Amino acid sequence: MFTGIVEELGRVHGLEGPRLRVTCRTVTRDSPVGASVSVNGVCLTVVDNDGESLAFDVSEETFARTALGRLESGAHVNLERPVTLLARLGGHLVQGHADGVGTVAALEPQEGGATLRVRVPDGLMRYVVEKGSIAVDGVSLTVASTGGDEFAVALIPHTQAVTTLGTARAGDSVNLEVDVVAKYVERLMQPRTGEEPT
Repeated sequence: MFTGIVEELGRVHGLEGPRLRVTCRTVTRDSPVGASVSVNGVCLTVVDNDGESLAFDVSEETFARTALGRLESGAHVNLERPVTLLARLGGHLVQGHADGVGTVAALEPQEGGATLRVRVPDGLMRYVVEKGSIAVDGVSLTVASTGGDEFAVALIPHTQAVTTLGTARAGDSVNLEVDVVAKYVERLMQPRTGEEPT
Protein backbone atom coordinates (compact mmCIF):
# COMPACT_ATOMS: atom_id res chain seq x y z
CA MET A 1 0.00 0.00 0.00
CA PHE A 2 1.27 3.45 -0.94
CA THR A 3 0.20 7.08 -0.45
CA GLY A 4 0.95 8.60 -3.86
CA ILE A 5 3.53 10.94 -2.32
CA VAL A 6 6.62 10.47 -4.51
CA GLU A 7 9.84 10.10 -2.52
CA GLU A 8 12.34 10.31 -5.34
CA LEU A 9 12.80 10.62 -9.08
CA GLY A 10 14.75 7.61 -10.25
CA ARG A 11 16.37 7.16 -13.65
CA VAL A 12 15.91 4.09 -15.83
CA HIS A 13 19.35 2.49 -16.13
CA GLY A 14 18.17 -0.28 -18.41
CA LEU A 15 15.23 -2.40 -19.53
CA GLU A 16 16.50 -5.73 -20.78
CA GLY A 17 13.76 -8.26 -21.38
CA PRO A 18 11.71 -8.49 -18.23
CA ARG A 19 14.32 -6.80 -16.01
CA LEU A 20 14.00 -3.09 -15.23
CA ARG A 21 16.89 -1.39 -13.41
CA VAL A 22 16.42 2.05 -11.86
CA THR A 23 19.20 4.24 -10.46
CA CYS A 24 18.18 5.98 -7.23
CA ARG A 25 19.60 7.10 -3.88
CA THR A 26 16.85 7.42 -1.29
CA VAL A 27 14.62 4.47 -2.15
CA THR A 28 17.52 1.99 -2.10
CA ARG A 29 17.54 2.41 1.67
CA ASP A 30 15.12 0.07 3.40
CA SER A 31 14.32 -1.76 0.12
CA PRO A 32 15.85 -5.23 0.43
CA VAL A 33 15.27 -8.02 -2.06
CA GLY A 34 11.58 -8.95 -1.83
CA ALA A 35 10.42 -5.45 -0.87
CA SER A 36 7.70 -3.64 -2.79
CA VAL A 37 8.33 -0.30 -4.51
CA SER A 38 5.95 1.82 -6.56
CA VAL A 39 7.52 2.64 -9.94
CA ASN A 40 5.37 5.18 -11.82
CA GLY A 41 2.43 3.91 -9.81
CA VAL A 42 3.05 0.20 -10.41
CA CYS A 43 3.90 -2.01 -7.44
CA LEU A 44 7.02 -4.03 -8.28
CA THR A 45 9.17 -6.41 -6.24
CA VAL A 46 12.86 -5.68 -5.71
CA VAL A 47 15.03 -8.52 -7.05
CA ASP A 48 18.40 -6.78 -6.65
CA ASN A 49 19.68 -3.80 -4.65
CA ASP A 50 23.30 -2.84 -5.22
CA GLY A 51 23.07 0.31 -3.10
CA GLU A 52 22.92 2.63 -6.11
CA SER A 53 20.08 1.05 -8.07
CA LEU A 54 17.16 -1.31 -7.76
CA ALA A 55 16.21 -4.07 -10.21
CA PHE A 56 12.73 -5.44 -10.81
CA ASP A 57 11.47 -8.32 -12.94
CA VAL A 58 8.35 -7.17 -14.82
CA SER A 59 5.83 -9.75 -16.02
CA GLU A 60 4.24 -9.74 -19.48
CA GLU A 61 0.90 -9.07 -17.77
CA THR A 62 2.30 -5.93 -16.16
CA PHE A 63 3.84 -4.73 -19.43
CA ALA A 64 0.48 -5.31 -21.18
CA ARG A 65 -1.57 -3.38 -18.59
CA THR A 66 0.77 -0.48 -17.83
CA ALA A 67 2.99 2.09 -19.54
CA LEU A 68 6.22 0.56 -18.14
CA GLY A 69 7.07 -1.09 -21.45
CA ARG A 70 7.34 2.37 -23.05
CA LEU A 71 10.17 3.46 -20.75
CA GLU A 72 13.52 4.16 -22.34
CA SER A 73 16.99 4.24 -20.81
CA GLY A 74 17.55 7.59 -19.09
CA ALA A 75 13.84 8.25 -18.48
CA HIS A 76 12.84 9.48 -15.03
CA VAL A 77 10.34 7.49 -12.94
CA ASN A 78 8.40 8.29 -9.78
CA LEU A 79 9.46 6.10 -6.84
CA GLU A 80 7.77 5.46 -3.50
CA ARG A 81 8.35 2.86 -0.81
CA PRO A 82 5.28 1.35 0.87
CA VAL A 83 3.59 3.26 3.67
CA THR A 84 4.19 2.08 7.21
CA LEU A 85 1.67 2.06 10.04
CA LEU A 86 3.69 4.84 11.70
CA ALA A 87 3.60 7.17 8.67
CA ARG A 88 1.12 9.95 8.00
CA LEU A 89 -1.17 9.29 5.04
CA GLY A 90 -0.37 12.43 3.08
CA GLY A 91 -2.01 11.43 -0.20
CA HIS A 92 -4.66 8.73 -0.48
CA LEU A 93 -4.67 4.93 -0.36
CA VAL A 94 -2.88 3.76 -3.51
CA GLN A 95 -2.44 0.05 -4.18
CA GLY A 96 0.05 0.24 -7.02
CA HIS A 97 -2.33 -1.73 -9.26
CA ALA A 98 -2.81 0.32 -12.42
CA ASP A 99 -6.40 0.31 -13.66
CA GLY A 100 -5.45 1.49 -17.13
CA VAL A 101 -3.16 3.61 -19.26
CA GLY A 102 -4.22 7.17 -19.93
CA THR A 103 -2.88 9.66 -22.45
CA VAL A 104 -1.74 13.17 -21.60
CA ALA A 105 -3.97 15.57 -23.54
CA ALA A 106 -2.14 18.74 -22.46
CA LEU A 107 0.02 20.33 -19.80
CA GLU A 108 -1.14 23.93 -19.61
CA PRO A 109 0.93 26.46 -17.62
CA GLN A 110 -1.12 28.48 -15.15
CA GLU A 111 -0.24 31.16 -12.65
CA GLY A 112 1.22 29.28 -9.70
CA GLY A 113 1.54 25.93 -11.46
CA ALA A 114 -0.08 24.06 -14.32
CA THR A 115 -3.16 22.11 -15.33
CA LEU A 116 -2.66 18.55 -16.53
CA ARG A 117 -5.41 17.10 -18.71
CA VAL A 118 -5.53 13.33 -19.21
CA ARG A 119 -7.65 11.18 -21.54
CA VAL A 120 -9.01 8.09 -19.81
CA PRO A 121 -9.45 4.64 -21.41
CA ASP A 122 -12.93 3.18 -21.84
CA GLY A 123 -14.61 2.06 -18.65
CA LEU A 124 -12.66 4.17 -16.16
CA MET A 125 -14.39 7.57 -16.30
CA ARG A 126 -17.21 6.21 -14.15
CA TYR A 127 -14.76 6.17 -11.22
CA VAL A 128 -13.38 9.68 -11.79
CA VAL A 129 -15.26 12.40 -9.92
CA GLU A 130 -14.61 16.07 -9.32
CA LYS A 131 -12.71 16.58 -6.03
CA GLY A 132 -12.06 12.83 -5.89
CA SER A 133 -8.63 11.22 -5.72
CA ILE A 134 -6.70 9.67 -8.60
CA ALA A 135 -3.12 8.46 -9.00
CA VAL A 136 -1.31 9.47 -12.20
CA ASP A 137 2.01 7.64 -12.61
CA GLY A 138 1.87 7.04 -8.87
CA VAL A 139 1.23 10.67 -7.91
CA SER A 140 -1.78 11.28 -5.64
CA LEU A 141 -3.84 14.09 -7.14
CA THR A 142 -7.27 15.68 -6.72
CA VAL A 143 -9.52 15.82 -9.77
CA ALA A 144 -10.28 19.46 -10.56
CA SER A 145 -12.78 18.84 -13.37
CA THR A 146 -14.12 16.19 -15.73
CA GLY A 147 -15.56 16.29 -19.21
CA GLY A 148 -16.13 13.66 -21.88
CA ASP A 149 -13.28 11.17 -21.64
CA GLU A 150 -10.89 13.56 -19.87
CA PHE A 151 -10.14 14.85 -16.41
CA ALA A 152 -7.97 17.73 -15.26
CA VAL A 153 -5.76 18.09 -12.20
CA ALA A 154 -3.89 21.10 -10.87
CA LEU A 155 -0.14 20.75 -10.41
CA ILE A 156 1.58 23.02 -7.92
CA PRO A 157 5.23 23.97 -8.64
CA HIS A 158 6.47 21.46 -6.03
CA THR A 159 4.70 18.57 -7.77
CA GLN A 160 6.07 19.73 -11.12
CA ALA A 161 9.60 19.83 -9.70
CA VAL A 162 9.68 16.49 -7.84
CA THR A 163 7.67 14.21 -10.16
CA THR A 164 7.67 13.26 -13.82
CA LEU A 165 4.43 15.18 -14.36
CA GLY A 166 6.26 18.50 -14.59
CA THR A 167 7.76 17.43 -17.92
CA ALA A 168 4.71 15.60 -19.30
CA ARG A 169 3.93 16.17 -22.96
CA ALA A 170 0.78 15.67 -25.01
CA GLY A 171 0.65 12.06 -26.17
CA ASP A 172 2.61 10.64 -23.23
CA SER A 173 1.21 7.46 -21.69
CA VAL A 174 0.56 7.50 -17.94
CA ASN A 175 -0.52 4.82 -15.48
CA LEU A 176 -3.86 5.53 -13.85
CA GLU A 177 -5.23 4.13 -10.61
CA VAL A 178 -8.70 5.24 -9.62
CA ASP A 179 -9.82 5.45 -6.00
CA VAL A 180 -10.27 1.88 -4.75
CA VAL A 181 -13.25 2.96 -2.61
CA ALA A 182 -15.27 3.71 -5.77
CA LYS A 183 -14.64 0.21 -7.10
CA TYR A 184 -15.74 -1.40 -3.84
CA VAL A 185 -18.90 0.72 -3.72
CA GLU A 186 -19.74 -0.34 -7.27
CA ARG A 187 -19.23 -4.01 -6.40
CA LEU A 188 -21.44 -3.71 -3.31
CA MET A 189 -24.18 -2.04 -5.37
CA GLN A 190 -24.00 -4.59 -8.19
CA PRO A 191 -26.66 -6.96 -6.73
CA ARG A 192 -29.12 -4.03 -6.71
CA THR A 193 -28.30 -2.71 -10.18
CA GLY A 194 -27.68 -6.02 -11.94
CA GLU A 195 -24.73 -4.47 -13.77
CA GLU A 196 -21.34 -6.18 -13.87
CA PRO A 197 -18.38 -3.83 -13.33
CA THR A 198 -16.28 -3.35 -16.47
